[in-house]
Amino acid sequence: MSFLQEIARRRTFGIISHPDAGKTTLTEKLLLFGGAIQEAGAVKSNKIKKAATSDFMEIERQRGISVATSVLAFIYKNKKINILDTPGHKDFAEDTYRTLTAVDSVIVVIDVAKGVEAQTQKLVEVCRMRNIPIIVFINKLDREGKDTFDLLDDLEKKLGLITVPLSFPIGMGYNFQGIYNLWNENIRLFESEQKTTISQQINIIENIDDPALETAIGSSAKKILAEELELIREVYPSFNRAAYLKGEQHPVFFGSALNNFGVQELLDCFVDIAPPPLAKDSEERNIAPDEKDFSGFVFKIHANMDPKHRDRLAFVKIVSGTFARNVPYLHVRHNKKFKFSSPNAFFADKKEIVNISYPGDIVGLHDTGNFKIGDTLTSGEKIHFRGIPSFSPEHFKYINNADPMKAKQLNKGIDQLMDEGVAQLFTLELNGRKVVGTVGALQFDVIQYRLEHEYGASCTYENLNVHKACWVEVKKDGEIDFAEFKQTKSKFLAKDKQRQLVYLADSAFSLEITQSKYPGVIFHATSEF
Repeated sequence: MSFLQEIARRRTFGIISHPDAGKTTLTEKLLLFGGAIQEAGAVKSNKIKKAATSDFMEIERQRGISVATSVLAFIYKNKKINILDTPGHKDFAEDTYRTLTAVDSVIVVIDVAKGVEAQTQKLVEVCRMRNIPIIVFINKLDREGKDTFDLLDDLEKKLGLITVPLSFPIGMGYNFQGIYNLWNENIRLFESEQKTTISQQINIIENIDDPALETAIGSSAKKILAEELELIREVYPSFNRAAYLKGEQHPVFFGSALNNFGVQELLDCFVDIAPPPLAKDSEERNIAPDEKDFSGFVFKIHANMDPKHRDRLAFVKIVSGTFARNVPYLHVRHNKKFKFSSPNAFFADKKEIVNISYPGDIVGLHDTGNFKIGDTLTSGEKIHFRGIPSFSPEHFKYINNADPMKAKQLNKGIDQLMDEGVAQLFTLELNGRKVVGTVGALQFDVIQYRLEHEYGASCTYENLNVHKACWVEVKKDGEIDFAEFKQTKSKFLAKDKQRQLVYLADSAFSLEITQSKYPGVIFHATSEF
């Protein structure tokens, strides 16, 4: 297969939503229909004992939530599909925002009972800033929920999406009987038996006028369906792929991921309409995927993918050219060439070595501490990809060693976990005490758990009253101000992991006062100022 054909068959997308809308279950079912797994797991279910494939960390299985983005790949209808299943919980949102820099399109999952929720709004906002094509999947139709048309209105009002229904439910909750597929113009009837495998006999009725439909769903349901379809065709625009790719139109599908229903329709339509790898802006120029020279960037680092080996993986999204094994590539920040003998392709926590990867693919590189999030790898050209921010944390705690015999393990553990970018470490200038800053409070539990189970180190936390961490920049003529500022605020100064000076302000008021008192010093909310 030629280089251009390989690019054309790639589809890289992320699945995003508010917690508990069913992202991980949908991912699982896409893998099932794609033939990548024979039996699907679930995040939390009394009847299904198998855990979800993408929740491979121990803490994810215990709590029933996703805490890190997982990468899964499979082949379907000769298309190579790369899924990034992201955490929904707002405490891990930073991981999700970064992941959105590496996808070409997204599927937003919405719970039919709850409709549009707060976290969904934030995530869709990020997608719309970047003009990422969006498909909406409305999940859990086997439960009672909002009226279908009200939901479509919600999507338009709260998220500002121009919706085009490509499938439509027949009934809901107890009366849920199936789905009318507007994409292929046929009807699929609902059977609720199979939850973990694909059922073999599928009831598909090709035409709405078929007498078998009336027999199956009853005359009143058929009449309602005919009225609703007429309404859809009058009110909503017909689907236009060019408008979808520009982010001006958003297809909507309905189904129940847990019951395997409606997923096939979503997948079939997705492989047809979703964009292949797109061009990406760097600081220097726009980079097209079909360029010969390789370029890619690190959007995620995961320590201890395999706890037995203590390995650290950097996830690289390939933007252009091909990435080959054992070929030296330039690490732009270090200005040094590196060779990679075993680049990995992923299937959640299972990995296999690949010889060659194409634009749109995600490869994992073994990392001994050379990579940071946002680093660029190229064939030789010096380019920098934008848009991978590091935010000021919102929660701060002192971290103390609970076992003096394990100081070395604790330091190593903290060092590696902070590189993942989920939390930040600050070392106080005055006494060298370590402070951990996170975006959400739940992160502290995850860090504590992973230190204990992956590094054998135990830690305790102590509360610290910090309002905001601000990175310090000195103006050209601000040396006198800076010297005075350092003297008076010495107990609030710390260094981050990159040895940049950070001011830990204890309240919004004191930050304001300090700023007006020392005009020669500027405070920034992100590390890349």
